[in-house]
Amino acid sequence: MAADELPLDDKAKRMRDLLSSFYSPEPSLAASASAKSASLDAINSTSFDPDLYMNLLVQKSNLEGLLQKHVEMAAEIKNLDTDLQMLVYENYNKFISATDTIKRMKNNIVGMEANMEQLLEKIMSVQSKSDGVNTSLFERREHIEKLHRTRNLLRKVQFIYDLPTRLGKCIKSEAYADAVRFYTGAMPIFKAYGESSFQDCKRASEEAIGIIINNLQVKLYSDSEPVAARADAVVLLKQLDFPVDSLKTKLLEKLQHFLSEFQIESREAETILSNPDEPFKAGGFSDSVPSIPPEASTNQVSIGDFSESVRAYRIIFPDSESRLIELAQALFTKRFETIQQRMKKKVSSADLLVMLRGIWTDVTLMDEVLPEAALPTFSLEAARAAIKQFVSSSFSHLLLEVSDALAKVKTKSKEGLEELSLLQVALESGKKAVIQGSMDLLLGFRQLLDDGLELLVKLRDLIIDWVQEGFQDFFSSLDDRFHLLSGSNTSANQDPSSMDGRQADKVLTGLVLVLAQLSIFIEQSAIPRITEEIAASFSGGGMRGYEYGPAFVPGEICRIFRYAGEKFLHLYIHMKTQKISIILKKRFTTPNWIKHKEPREVHMFVDILLQELEAIGTEVNQILPRGLVRKHRRSDSAGSTASIRSNPIREDKMARTNTQRARSQLLESHLAKLFKQKMEIFTKVEHTQESVVSTIVKLCLKSLQEFVRLQTFNRSGFQQIQVDIQFLRNPLKENVDDEAAIDFLLDEVIVAAAERCLDPIALEPAILDKLIQAKLAKRKEQKPSH
Repeated sequence: MAADELPLDDKAKRMRDLLSSFYSPEPSLAASASAKSASLDAINSTSFDPDLYMNLLVQKSNLEGLLQKHVEMAAEIKNLDTDLQMLVYENYNKFISATDTIKRMKNNIVGMEANMEQLLEKIMSVQSKSDGVNTSLFERREHIEKLHRTRNLLRKVQFIYDLPTRLGKCIKSEAYADAVRFYTGAMPIFKAYGESSFQDCKRASEEAIGIIINNLQVKLYSDSEPVAARADAVVLLKQLDFPVDSLKTKLLEKLQHFLSEFQIESREAETILSNPDEPFKAGGFSDSVPSIPPEASTNQVSIGDFSESVRAYRIIFPDSESRLIELAQALFTKRFETIQQRMKKKVSSADLLVMLRGIWTDVTLMDEVLPEAALPTFSLEAARAAIKQFVSSSFSHLLLEVSDALAKVKTKSKEGLEELSLLQVALESGKKAVIQGSMDLLLGFRQLLDDGLELLVKLRDLIIDWVQEGFQDFFSSLDDRFHLLSGSNTSANQDPSSMDGRQADKVLTGLVLVLAQLSIFIEQSAIPRITEEIAASFSGGGMRGYEYGPAFVPGEICRIFRYAGEKFLHLYIHMKTQKISIILKKRFTTPNWIKHKEPREVHMFVDILLQELEAIGTEVNQILPRGLVRKHRRSDSAGSTASIRSNPIREDKMARTNTQRARSQLLESHLAKLFKQKMEIFTKVEHTQESVVSTIVKLCLKSLQEFVRLQTFNRSGFQQIQVDIQFLRNPLKENVDDEAAIDFLLDEVIVAAAERCLDPIALEPAILDKLIQAKLAKRKEQKPSH
């Protein structure tokens, strides 16, 4: 058979693999073992594919090979069946053997129960006999222990009586360590019986200890004694519960006195500036305690004295490290606090650099003496806070400068000075404060980045982030300050029309116009220039984390001030329009239009209206530029509804005396308007003189139209409105950019008056021209007087 032809080693390997696959707890191990011994065809593997195996076998073998393979596989199958039967028989015998073993164990356990009972009886017997022995020996044992305690007590009593003599011998031999050891050992007995039985011994021992304490103090303060001997004296004094802290306190008081005298005011800054290479004083200190530090005046105190004091203090009081660390950190904390106090006033970058260099030099010196204090790290954190405050305070001062430049308008206006002459000055001052102040800040911050001081090098990325964040916060605060000066809320949803009259009276309208133009300047000029400087000199940073986004977002700032400029411009228009509307309302609510007399002249409110518009023009001309687009004039062929309306009123109605026919003509005019070209009256307000004035005039005329609609006129009242409106045509169109819209709105006012008139008969053209010419002549006579 083919199986018999296999070598003995191969048969043994196959048998071991089969046994391991049967008993192995992890089938994967058996599979891996069989895979190693399997042929290249992997017929014994779990991933065996019979179809693929047959295809490969047919391709690689001829007919004789296939027959030979068939014979081999048949022999292997028969051999495997035989091995499987042997495995079953062997395991069956093992199960039978295990069953027999369990039966034998059960029989043995039954016999052990009787032995355990016998053992328990013997243990109980031993325990009873032991209790009897303990009972019989209890009284004797207690007596022996009492005698032993008495013997020990007598030894202690004898030691206490001999203690004064022992201490005297130690004093003579200067064996102060033995004396302290003897005395501290007797202290518990003295505390318990020192006031009764051992009163004399206690008194004599205390006298001897007093002598020892005095000798130790003399040794401590002796300059001839080495530092090690004086340190041992301090240890012995501690063991005697002598207030050694008082010795520390003396030194600490001197060190604290040094801290109180050490100042970083102008004296130190001037010294460093005048002698930058002069070393600090470090002399005058020896290893003796009495010379820590000398009683010197303020100008004799230096970091060198302090460092040498700390060095000696650590040798004599090794456990004083924590307190020294507190003092050292307190020193530099005070110095950084001094810097922060000086920052309340405006401090230049050069001054800050001088102070930081001086502090870092002292930190380096102290770190050599007291490295446990980690003063470089401590100072780095303190410098981080100081520089951050410097950046923040610099932007705060800049914000104050811009606010002061704008607040001068209010202040000088209250003093009775001419407001209009201040507007242009305030605008230029505000522009200069924003752009020049920002450039000066960037120059100062650049000095911090260019300096090679180790503190500043470590904080470079943070400084860049603080500068960028500072500009972002500065412009956000500046926007809030602008809204505060304008008297409007900073809410993005607030409408300028929601500002009541009392609030508007407290705000100078000219200042609002200055804020509008300054906001546009910041958006279009200041932010691009600042962005260029930041990109050139303050790029990098990134310490704030990418999740928070960039520190400086110029697009967001431009959006804020673009919106602010539009808001302030609309607020200015609203305030001026509201003021004129009050005049118009008073004009139309005071007289009785039903009983109005025939018009004799143009009404006085026209002069008041023109004066207000003239004042607006003066303000606007100072602040806003002129527009590029000039006036749009209309012609009757343009298809405007104004010409259709005005001509029937001025001409056709004059030829008719019948009221009903006049009203029919008005209805026809309204119908004609529906088929005419629509006119756009209110367009987007631009930051130009003509656009602002035009918008104010249009709003005033719309208000005038609404006031007219609320009244009822007789023929004379209607004719008075006709005279006033006709006179206003030419003056209103002088400074506007859309004459057609003005004509349209004026015609609307006349139409509204005609609609509310009981007898809408217009004045004859001759009479109308006569009244207007008389008013023009009167105005020419009054102008020189102004």
